[in-house]
Amino acid sequence: MKRYRIGIIGLGAMGSGYARVLAANPRWELAAACDLRPERLQWAATLNPALRLTQDADDLLRDPTLDALGLFTLADIRPRLLSAALRHGKHVIAEKPIAATLPEEQALLAEIEASPCLVAVNLFNRNAWYHHEMQAFIRRGEIGHLAALIISHQAAGGLMPTEGHQPEGPPFHDCGMHYVDVARWYAESEYDRWDAQGVRLWAWKDPWWVTAHGAFRNGVAFNITQSFAYGQLAKDKVVRCGMDVIGALGVIRMSHDFSQVTIEYHGVNTTERKVGPYGGKKLDVLCEKFAASLDAGRSLDLPLARDSVVASAVSQAMLDQATRHAPVVGAPEELERILAHRRELRRARS
Repeated sequence: MKRYRIGIIGLGAMGSGYARVLAANPRWELAAACDLRPERLQWAATLNPALRLTQDADDLLRDPTLDALGLFTLADIRPRLLSAALRHGKHVIAEKPIAATLPEEQALLAEIEASPCLVAVNLFNRNAWYHHEMQAFIRRGEIGHLAALIISHQAAGGLMPTEGHQPEGPPFHDCGMHYVDVARWYAESEYDRWDAQGVRLWAWKDPWWVTAHGAFRNGVAFNITQSFAYGQLAKDKVVRCGMDVIGALGVIRMSHDFSQVTIEYHGVNTTERKVGPYGGKKLDVLCEKFAASLDAGRSLDLPLARDSVVASAVSQAMLDQATRHAPVVGAPEELERILAHRRELRRARS
């Protein structure tokens, strides 16, 4: 099998994760890395002594020996890089959203879909073993016609106000778009209508808790709740993450704690409980699928740019609606307590 040469632009939290995965995968040669911070480049060199290091992204864009680029910068920088990568004939793995504004995303999507190059966007749930197993259970007719999806992703993890990621937007866009995508993927239909409600915790300008419910064009109902304000100062941290897939005849219940996934199948012929690893962002699966897709010359079940752009647009519209009527709960002093607590946790881990 062919080994593909890839360069990475952006070695932050996600970029460093990709670097580790690509360096360990025999299908990939991690050949070059770009970041503005010298200490990140020095770290990357420990993965491959022959790694070419640069602070100029154009060095990688112009390199004819690279088959692909990984674009793991923040969203406001990605459009220029992605557009240039396509002009130079390079395949791309990108983080989401692919741009910081919806018009930029739409324009970039047109370029991507007109290009012969493959572009995969990290909608990590589409690479999760548990979602594929749950969908296979549905296809076997075990729950009858799909009727409703109830999705919750509520935890004390994730960024808080002032901690960064401004180009990606507040949590319901930056994180919630993953679950907007999951619901659309399961429903196999486009969003039709919804109502969204948010809460402006600590008097912050953006709601850090949002719920949206509505229906798809094919009639499947949904409820999506996303928050990074789930017990921030609780003595013992808890999460409420998972989904119920409700059919006319049966139901699937899935939950996870970011370490372990539990699936309860209640079908017409099968009752089963399965436990397995959560697997983080599934970067290893995405990189393996991307190499296989390059072999085939077409997408082999990759999460694509169109999926990302649709999820970005819908989650932003839901967020906008939720923000308009979001009540204020709590005070700025509470946010300061939370931020101080998180700084202390980070110091303890370092």
